[in-house]
Amino acid sequence: MAHLTLSGIAILGAGLFVAEAYLPALATLGPTSFSLKAVYSRSEKSSSETAQNAAKILGLSSSPDVYFDGDHPNNLDALLARSDIAAVIIALPITLQPEIVVKCLLAGKHVLSEKPVAPDVARGLKLLEDAEPICQQYGLVWRVAENFEAEPVYRAAGETIRSGKIGNVIFFKASVVNFIDKTSKWYKTPWRTVPDYQGGFLLDGGVHTIAALRTMLPEPFTHLSGFASLNKEYLSPHDTVHCVVRAQSHYHGIIEMTFASPTKSIPAAENLVITGSKGWLACNSTSEGFKIVVKVVEEKESGKTGEEAEYKEKEEIISFPRKGVETELAAFFDAIGRQGTGESALDIGNPREALKDVAFIQAALNSEGNLIDLLELIQASS
Repeated sequence: MAHLTLSGIAILGAGLFVAEAYLPALATLGPTSFSLKAVYSRSEKSSSETAQNAAKILGLSSSPDVYFDGDHPNNLDALLARSDIAAVIIALPITLQPEIVVKCLLAGKHVLSEKPVAPDVARGLKLLEDAEPICQQYGLVWRVAENFEAEPVYRAAGETIRSGKIGNVIFFKASVVNFIDKTSKWYKTPWRTVPDYQGGFLLDGGVHTIAALRTMLPEPFTHLSGFASLNKEYLSPHDTVHCVVRAQSHYHGIIEMTFASPTKSIPAAENLVITGSKGWLACNSTSEGFKIVVKVVEEKESGKTGEEAEYKEKEEIISFPRKGVETELAAFFDAIGRQGTGESALDIGNPREALKDVAFIQAALNSEGNLIDLLELIQASS
């Protein structure tokens, strides 16, 4: 990747993910990639706490400057007016992000905004309509931070599948089972406790699974039929979906996602499995990170055919660390460094691809068993 020292960056947001993911990832990348100048949050208290935490984790001699809402010299407008801040990382509540993305771009800042790209397809399309011309006119980079798309495990899985190692994809399954109770640190986030967006945790967390599959599979999803339900009232409006999905005429599969498991212990199952004509590939989370398991037919015993044929299976297991946030940040900085050079950066974080993940969740929530054309959904919302 190209080496880049930005004039400075700012973090907009002071939630759990900033503390537990963004700051450690920035610390891993090191100061040659960025210089954290400022932190913004809606309250002075949360912004100050995050700035102090950033100084500690990043080893700064002084805390980044603090900005927060209000009619005063330390609000967001003041932060965006600073010429020494070239880029912002936006990690704010889902419904606030589209407006802030455009505001930051109009201020001439490169933007990395947290997933999902928008709370629904219509607002996502409006955001693209507003943001893309600004990026083109002023030479700005805007990426969506979808860390599952950036995870090396899913990218490696996609490369393995596209190489033909398991043959042609013929079907797939994704089973994601989560236990969320009222004591969960993620549930206690106020904007998640009473969500003002469709799907609740299914939108907020479900786009991860769809992005992982989008990264792994060689063809895009085109149709789905499914059902959504609410099984724990405090997870409203929905906490579970089951879908049958098709990727053009190439293959089909099943996706189930729930945040309403009754127990912390999850039924043993492969998380993501892609089956091909020569074998299968599975991706699973582990305590250390992720692993890929690949099983393929190695050879057939000579002289036998049909049901008498005996196959030898070859198994390969590869482990991967969790590096999604670090990878997406590095790719964002790299894209800024290559802007205008004609060189290609790592192709992740495309907002139009991220909108496909939102479209999938929206379709799953509203299908009621009817077949939904995902491409038409995006076009009809424009």
